[in-house]
Amino acid sequence: MDVKQLRYFVQIAESGSLSKAAALLHIAQPSLSQQLKGLEQELGVELLVRHPRGVTPTDLGMLFCEHARSILKELDRAKEIIQTRAKTPVGRVSVGLPTSACRGLSLRLKKAVETVHPGISLHIIEAMTGNLDEWIQLGRLDVALLYDHKAFENVAWTEMMAEELMLLAASNAPLANAARVTFREVADLPLVVPGRPHVLRVVLESSAARAGKRLRNVTDCDSLTAIIQLVRDGCYTILPHFALAEEISRGEIVAIGIVKPTPSWRLSVVLSRRTINYRASEAVADVMANEIKTMVQSGIWQAKLKVSHRSAGKGKGQ
Repeated sequence: MDVKQLRYFVQIAESGSLSKAAALLHIAQPSLSQQLKGLEQELGVELLVRHPRGVTPTDLGMLFCEHARSILKELDRAKEIIQTRAKTPVGRVSVGLPTSACRGLSLRLKKAVETVHPGISLHIIEAMTGNLDEWIQLGRLDVALLYDHKAFENVAWTEMMAEELMLLAASNAPLANAARVTFREVADLPLVVPGRPHVLRVVLESSAARAGKRLRNVTDCDSLTAIIQLVRDGCYTILPHFALAEEISRGEIVAIGIVKPTPSWRLSVVLSRRTINYRASEAVADVMANEIKTMVQSGIWQAKLKVSHRSAGKGKGQ
């Protein structure tokens, strides 16, 4: 049994006719019949039922066809991966960015990729980090920026930095002139923050517990646009400075440091090992890591860089 026989059989089963399959495969019908006969003899079963209108797979033929399709798909995928890695990075790469980083990073990332790898096109997806985490595990994303990333299989990741979270308030809020506040004070404020299972909510509840408090006056909101509007209306939120950098620079929002404890999270650039276009995805991950590093070093992104190293989760068969 060889790959050619598998392709021939799948085409016959899908066409429902030896003559149609022969025409599509550009092979003489007697030769195709001979290949089918050899396959049935090797397996010791009848794969097709012949009738005046053509052929129909037997139950065993349908089962074999399903397995044959799977084998051929994996072979095609392996070929594409090897060929893609051997070439200049090209193709479409899906990139997941968390809501708090998307506004500040997406344009810079797009321009950087266009400059360094003009053959790559990006599909940028903005979502809460919990969704991005799930999607990259399932292989629906090629690259993502994740907060407090947990190790799992089929990914490689580069931990980039640690970022402190701050109390953000309207410029006319009662605490707008405070240099810093304790988390015990923060816990009693009217807060608007993403709900569970968002990693931000987990970090804040953990920080509140360390301060001996609970978050009591909280509005759950998974929209950054709505959070900004509610903060302007008198609520407070806890986010990294980078999330509302535009509003802060215009003086509309103020950022206040939080102590005892200072909530923070780690950011990692994560690369799916399930992506078909691994070469291009890896190139985009590297560009993202370099762009983030440049932004932190220049002070655009307020965070503390980590020593860069890529870690790899186990893939299938490892």
